[in-house]
Parts: sequence; C-alpha cells; structure tokens
Amino acid sequence: MIAAIKPAGFNTRGLLAYLYGPGRHDEHTDPHIVAGFAMLGVPDPGRDPDATLTQLARHLDEPVHLRNSEFGKKVTDHVWHCPVRTAPEDRHLSDTEWGEIAQRIVEAAGIAPPGDDLGCRWIAVRHADDHIHILATTVREDGRRPKLHDSGIRVGDACRQIETDYGLRQLKKGDRTAGRRPTQAEMHKAERLGWEQTSRDWLQDRVRAAIPHASTAEELLAYLEADGIAVKPRRGPSGDLLGYAVGRPGDLNKDGEQIFHPGGKIAPDLTLPKLKARLETTGPEEHPTARRDRPATPWHQATDALDTFHTGMADDTHAQAHITALGELIEATAQKAPAHLQAELRAASSAFARAQRSQVRAESQAAHTLRRAARDIAHAATGPDGSALATLLATLVWATIVAARWHEAKNHAHQTEAARQTLHHLQNAADRALTPVVDSLAARRPNDQAHQTLAHDVRAAVPDHADRILTDPAWPALATVLADAEAGGHKPHQLLKEAAAQRELTTARQPARVLITRIQHTSRNPAPNPRAEAARRRSAAFAHVAAQHPKTSQVPAKAGVPGAYQSHRVR
Repeated sequence: MIAAIKPAGFNTRGLLAYLYGPGRHDEHTDPHIVAGFAMLGVPDPGRDPDATLTQLARHLDEPVHLRNSEFGKKVTDHVWHCPVRTAPEDRHLSDTEWGEIAQRIVEAAGIAPPGDDLGCRWIAVRHADDHIHILATTVREDGRRPKLHDSGIRVGDACRQIETDYGLRQLKKGDRTAGRRPTQAEMHKAERLGWEQTSRDWLQDRVRAAIPHASTAEELLAYLEADGIAVKPRRGPSGDLLGYAVGRPGDLNKDGEQIFHPGGKIAPDLTLPKLKARLETTGPEEHPTARRDRPATPWHQATDALDTFHTGMADDTHAQAHITALGELIEATAQKAPAHLQAELRAASSAFARAQRSQVRAESQAAHTLRRAARDIAHAATGPDGSALATLLATLVWATIVAARWHEAKNHAHQTEAARQTLHHLQNAADRALTPVVDSLAARRPNDQAHQTLAHDVRAAVPDHADRILTDPAWPALATVLADAEAGGHKPHQLLKEAAAQRELTTARQPARVLITRIQHTSRNPAPNPRAEAARRRSAAFAHVAAQHPKTSQVPAKAGVPGAYQSHRVR
C-alpha cells in the first residue's frame, strides 16, 4: 500500500472538482465519501443530489476562514492531499475497510490524532476500486495548525501495519533515502511530449553518467553543459560554487522559460556537498615500485581495484563509500562496453543507484582507488578486449553480491533489493561477454593426459568444489586456461587456490567460468621469479630509506651480506 502525501495546496474546491470529476481519462467511477471527520452534516455530492462541491469545500474550509479572520495573516497552504493505493494483485477492499484505513492514516499523520475532538477536518473520497484520496484542511477546530513534521514517515509505518492487518502485499519500510516519485503532472507532461522519462528521472541519469568523467564539482557542471544540459550554478560573492540546478532541453514552463531542478530534488545523493565529497578526494601517492605489475589497460586496473572490495566492508563508513564508488564503476563500464551489452549494463547502473545510498555516512576517501578506476575507464580511448571485459564483469558480479550482503546485514531492505536487481542484469551481461571467450578456449582444449593432470590439480587445490568444477560445461575451457598459465611458468595448483580464495565458489552458478576469469586475470603477468622479487624488495627498501634520509648514504654494513645496511653521515 502506497500513501503519497502531495505538496500543500490552497484550492479546496479545485481539488474536490478533480476527485468528483471524470478524471483525465474517464477513469473515475462513482465518486463518494467513505470516511471523514465527525461525518454528521458532511455534504456528499456523490450521494446527495442536493449537495454541491462548493458546499463541501466551505464545510471543510470553515476553520481556515475563522483563523484568517481572527489573525489577519491568511493561511494559503492549508490543503493536505494524500492518495492511498493498493497493489494491483491485492484484493478489492470494501468501503468500510477503506474508511477504517483512512482513519488510521489521518491519525498517524497528525491530521486527526486519536481521541482529539479538535483535529482537522478531512474526508476520504473513493472513485476507483484500488485507491482513495484523503483531503484535509490543515487548521484545527481550535485555530492551531497540526504538527505534520515527519508525517510521511509515520504514515508509511502505518501503511506497513495496515498491509499486515488486511492481508495486503507487504512493502519494505522506508528509510528516507529514496528519491521523489514523479508527480502526475510530470508524468502527463512526459507523455504529452513523447518522452520515455520524466525530466527529473532523465536528469538523474545524465548527472550520474557524468560523475565518472569529473574530479571536481566544477568539472561535473562543465561536462553536463557540454552535453547540452542547461546548468544554473549558484555562487557566493567570492565566486565559490554554493549549489546548482540543471534543466532538460525543451522542458519549459507556461511562459516559455527553462525549468531547472536543484540537485537535491533530483536525488538525495546529488546535492552539491555530497557530490563534492565524492569527487574531490585524493589518494596517497604510490611508490614507483608499486606500479611494476600494473596492466596496460584500465579494465585490468578496475579488476585489481575490485579484488580487495570485500576487505573494505568491515567499517560501515568505508563500506558505504565503496558501494557508492562501485555504482560509478558500473556506470563507466556501461558507457564503454560493446553495444550488445550496453542495455543490460545501463539497466544495472540504473538499478544500483538505489543501492548506492543509505543512512550510513560514507568516508569517500576510503574508495579513492575504486573511484579512480571508474574515471580511467570513462576516459579510456578504446574499449576492452573480450577477455578483459568478461573478467571485469565477473568481478562486478561478485562485488555486487558483497554489497547486497552488507545491505542485508544492516537491514537496508530497499538497497538489498536494488543490489539484487543489479545482480540480475550484471549476470546476464557477464554471461554474454564470457560465452565467446569460453568457446574459443574450449576449441583448443589440452589432450586427455593433460586433462587428467589438471583435474588432479583441481581436486587437490579446491576439493570442496572439485566435482562441480569438473562437471561444469566450461571445464574444457578452464583446462585450456590452466595449460596456458603453466606454459607461462605458473603453477596451476597455486593459481586455483588463489582464485578460490579471492572469490568464494559456494554461490557461483558456474564455478569453472568464475575460475576462468580469475585465473586469466592473475596469470596475465609473468610468473614470479623468487630471485628477481628479492632484488626488487632490496631496491625498494633502499629507495625508501634514501627518500626518508636524503643526507644519509646507504652502503652495505658487511661485504657479501646483501640487504644489510648501515648509515654514514655525509660530511
């Protein structure tokens, strides 16, 4: 059951005309009152042929007129309007049941508190099987205004209980992080202009698509403007950016002027302060030796950044930051992916927008590496090869599973559901991307003897999942990957253990496919050389000490003993 409180209005008679009218598409049938304040003497134009809408409006507005005449300052925002709708699969409720529901909602909202005879005047009008409209005038009988702060939360809680009591579809409890639903006016305007989305939904997609391309709020606005979106920055006397609003081309008011929407009205996480926190973060400078194995493409870098995604979930503020950055990476991947995968990936990005925000404050600095990976992909001049893309998509699937588990553990119902919807789209995209890679690998499978040897490695390295791996249709392709890695100097047994530790296989639908992507990613680098690695560590240690003590030279403490150093002051 959804109860959507509308912005306060001032025209009681005008709203009644809509409720008792035919509707915009003749969808209103048999309009009549099913509940109301004190009910005695309330004229119902739907049941009494002598009653008029004007009489009913005056009856409801009487406390408003009295207050206006006594206090001088007129109340102009007194019309409270709340449509209440059941789900399509719910049973039809009787007038009596709808009346009971309306009473519970006005009590929860504070319109007519239980046991308060001086509450606001209200009625509930039914003109369809699946919903009612509650109309109230927000001046009490004693002339005071009702306390409606946080009424939406209280009404939402009441609806969840009503669903249980009346056997209706159970919706998830709100957490004040959802975006605003499109208004009927916005939806009708989009339909009239032939737009698939309302302006705010369209703008939300464009702003989110721009985020991976920018490192500051100023860059973000410049990118949006270059993309043809109307931008209206709000600046202080010093020129500092204080806020922003954006407009959809062609979205004009009755005077032909561009309509602008502030970022916070588009989505709760698109306010300027929150965008600055996400964009304007810096990470620690890397030591030059840390880049030795960095792959040439941003697609591999993104996979590397995701490899430690699960380790950043222990601290809630870090977890929220990583999940937010994960959404940016999914969006960047959707923009650069091949055309045949873009529909699924864009759907994944759109669904994950709800999973990106919760009541947990994000420590954005913690996700700098992941956010930088998203920007590198967004700025990439060329798309990925099939293997790199398949590996990244498989890793995005795993990261989304981790994000869904975190939200579920925190009882974030809406975010958990959004992550699961995202997972569906990502899995479809990952399957499509990996299929040609698997087919190509399977076409050059190793001989039977090599197959047996590699199967033994699987049973020794991952015994708990060996049967599932060896019966997976992708096993011949995995055998090829292991044989290729072995030819490059890697040990198949060790690669299998590392891959299984990196991504647990219990939840994997096709474990051999998961291992293919993981092992291809790991084995792309040359096999480790113990002597070379020891020399690199000594070189790194020397460079680090020299950087810390520029006036100190490092020489071996004892001839023939590598790695031992002593300091001599330079005189």
